[in-house]
Amino acid sequence: MKAYLICLFLLLQILPQAAFAQEDSVKLWKVTAGDIIPPVTLGLAAFVVQGKISRQLQEHVTSRYPDYRTKVDDYLVYAPGVVSLGLASAGVKGRHKLGDQVILALLSNIIAQGVTQGFKRISQYPRPNGEDNHSFPSGHSTTAFANATILHEEYGHRSILYSIGGYGTATAAGTMRVLGNHHWLADVLMGAGIGIGATKLVYISYPWMQKQVRRIKARRHSEKN
Repeated sequence: MKAYLICLFLLLQILPQAAFAQEDSVKLWKVTAGDIIPPVTLGLAAFVVQGKISRQLQEHVTSRYPDYRTKVDDYLVYAPGVVSLGLASAGVKGRHKLGDQVILALLSNIIAQGVTQGFKRISQYPRPNGEDNHSFPSGHSTTAFANATILHEEYGHRSILYSIGGYGTATAAGTMRVLGNHHWLADVLMGAGIGIGATKLVYISYPWMQKQVRRIKARRHSEKN
């Protein structure tokens, strides 16, 4: 957890000036129901299905797919974020420029994983395969849904297909974690909620962060002169 906080602090210290270019008319701290309802609903659903429901589902999955093995989920979690940054690199206009998207992606993933790793240490919940006690929440699902939300925020307004593709990919990654007997359903739901919630928080607060960085730079400039 300390490592994530240190990374976050260092990242905020080195934000490049070029990334803070054009957010002229953005209203600070604009929050909608769509920002709150999905992560809260997923988090509550995780607690509802934790225990008996998740165990029953896992028993059904392992009996039906006893030999399921894949490593695809290790890479699939990054796909929506890569697509978003790839589109920006190719000149496809999103909500933010490439430099801003990189910062938003780093902040979102650092915060989301910081929360997830903190939960893992506190909950000490055993995995269905008995590998360790770091099952709840799913880190893979956290990353997948954080990156899916980045793609949605940047390009969902251009076409709903971006949002469907991003969240569909994240859902597939979470499903693979259950099929592979690495996680319970509750782990995946909570990971998805954290990934979406952390990314929404970063996007909501980003205009405020931009303003603070510009203020600090202006103050330093005036002090030098």
